[in-house]
This record gives sequence, structure tokens and C-alpha cells, in this order.
Amino acid sequence: MDPQDLKTAWQSLEARMARSDQLHLAVLRDTRLQRARAALRPLKIGHWLQLALGLGLIALGVACWTRNTDVPGLLMAGVVVHAFGVLNIIGATLNLALAARIDYAAPVLVIQRQLAALLRAYALNAAVCGAPWWILWLPVVVAFAGLGEVPAGAGTPAWITWSLAIGGIGLAGTWLYGWRQRARTQALDANAPARCADGADGIRRSQRLLAEIQAFETE
Repeated sequence: MDPQDLKTAWQSLEARMARSDQLHLAVLRDTRLQRARAALRPLKIGHWLQLALGLGLIALGVACWTRNTDVPGLLMAGVVVHAFGVLNIIGATLNLALAARIDYAAPVLVIQRQLAALLRAYALNAAVCGAPWWILWLPVVVAFAGLGEVPAGAGTPAWITWSLAIGGIGLAGTWLYGWRQRARTQALDANAPARCADGADGIRRSQRLLAEIQAFETE
């Protein structure tokens, strides 16, 4: 075979291999991004439910404290539930906004940064709106009680005091466990999958799928 023909055939083969690699990468990117998008759907549904919960807590809190301005305990319970409802709405809205702004047509590094921001916001929301339920369920129960007729100057039942104490211990234990889990995750090898029971599995699954695309692109 003529050297020029051999060179032309080799260049044609290289071009076909390059097109095949590009097609393979495009298919892999498309399938992985679809799976990454799907992995975030349960998280979005959960935060829409949290948003609805926040609206319900605001309605309950307002109904309680406006009816019991002369009963300090019920007034305080209503205000706390009202404020907690606002926090739930803020946390859910922030996470939904960050999830919605993820641009799956952007470069992988950009998507990874957006997922990292969502993971940080999720962790903050879990700490502010999730863990406090160890204690916050009690003001919610009291707020429901405040919707009925309660005599002014009524004392605080013993069960409320004991429930607050138990809830405080549970809240401290939850925060301590979360802190130890984060420290353990940071100590893992960078290539090892992080296993944290914090409900952010969907985000981490998306991050792993993006890492697969990045690894293929850099080969």
C-alpha cells in the first residue's frame, strides 16, 4: 500500500474513533444527567411537603397566639410555632430554588458546584428545621390545645416540663451524632462514597453520576 494511502486510511480510522468516542460520551452524559435529575425528584417532593407544613404551622401559630394573648404559655407557644413555620418555608424555598437552578446543559464542573451548594443548604435546613422537632413538637401540641377554651393564668402541666427535658436530650444527641457523622465523612478517602443517614442520598447520588461523566471526559 502506498504510504500516502496508508496515512489517509489511518487518519480516517482516527476520525471514526474520535466520532465514536464523542457519541459514546454524549450518550453517557445524557443518561447520567437524566438519572441525576431523577435522583433529586424525591428531595423536591419532600421540600414541597415541607413548604405546605410551614404554611400549616403559621396558620396554627397565628390562630393560637391571637386567641390567647392573656395566657403567657399559649401566647409563647403560638409565637414559636408561627416562627418555626416561617423557618420551614424559608428552608424549603431555598432548597427548591437551588434545585431548580441546576443547569444540566452546563459543564460538569458547574453542575457539581451547584449540587455542592444544594447539599450545604440541605444540611442547614436539616439542622434548623429537622432536628428541632425533638422539642418543637411540644409547642405544636400546646398550640392545638390553645385553640380551645383555656382559663387565664393556667399553670404548666408536669408532662410539658418532662417532655421538654426529654426533647432537649434528644436534640443534643441528634446534633452530636450529626457532627460526628460529618467528621467521619470528611476523614474518608476522597474516592470513597460517603454514607450519611441525613436524607441527602439523592444529592450524593447525583454527585457520583457527575463524577462518572467527569472521569470519562478526562480519560
